[in-house]
Amino acid sequence: MITIGFIGTGLMGLPMAKNILKSGFKLKAFNRSIEKAEPLKEFGAEISKTISDVVKDSDFVITMLTDDSAVDVITSSSDFLDNLKSGSTVIDMSSVKPTTATKHGTNLKSKNVNYLDAPVSGGTIGAEEASLAIMVGGEQSIFDKSEKILKAMGNPTLVGPIGSGQVSKLANQIVVGVTIGAVAEAITLCEKAGADPNKLIKALSGGWADSKILQTHGKRMIDKDFSPKGKTYTHLKDMNNILECANSYNTHLPISNLVKEMYKTLVDNGHGNTDHSSLYNEIERINKK
Repeated sequence: MITIGFIGTGLMGLPMAKNILKSGFKLKAFNRSIEKAEPLKEFGAEISKTISDVVKDSDFVITMLTDDSAVDVITSSSDFLDNLKSGSTVIDMSSVKPTTATKHGTNLKSKNVNYLDAPVSGGTIGAEEASLAIMVGGEQSIFDKSEKILKAMGNPTLVGPIGSGQVSKLANQIVVGVTIGAVAEAITLCEKAGADPNKLIKALSGGWADSKILQTHGKRMIDKDFSPKGKTYTHLKDMNNILECANSYNTHLPISNLVKEMYKTLVDNGHGNTDHSSLYNEIERINKK
């Protein structure tokens, strides 16, 4: 039986690992805070206490970590590299810079280990429902061997060579970030002008302006419920990576830059751990000046 090592069982990683187990795969799980991995025991997971243990003898190793530095710390460590099985595949599902993906892909290739960068979109709801959009960079043959595992978590698409998954995730985050801003302005306008924003969402349903963001994040804005599903500081990280990537290709993204500045202000004002739909609060702050 194929053995999967899963590193990072936070808000997203835990339900993703759970769905892999529900699909019948053998899985070992590791998290820096071990208690966050413990709930996987009831689904048949083996809980590893070290990086060495979760990596050793695994045919696939999946990482789902917070950012580039977390990925670098794990995947550059001797505990990780020295215990990888020759011919195994590392799938990094974290959202990191495309350059980070290509760096680790090149390093692992020299050790006869395959690599895919496979960031996801869909938030905790998508992770729980195994409906994540999974954007994959790598070789077709490696993708084919990994597809069943990825399908246990959502809908994978190979978009190009290593690094392309991360570029696609950045493109995804442009659309998400800009759309959250548009929805926040639409809800704000309705509230200020005396129109019912709940009925606005209903009225726009099925039209060109309809979207998951309007339906889900719009409701959060109306209810002022910004408990974190996707965190503001994480979206700021993504917006910074978007602009860095664009700059490397001498490409200007003025709307993305505006959204990045708004998320930066939110984080600077202590809202880094709120849901990224709390961009609504920045619109509110601007209107109170």
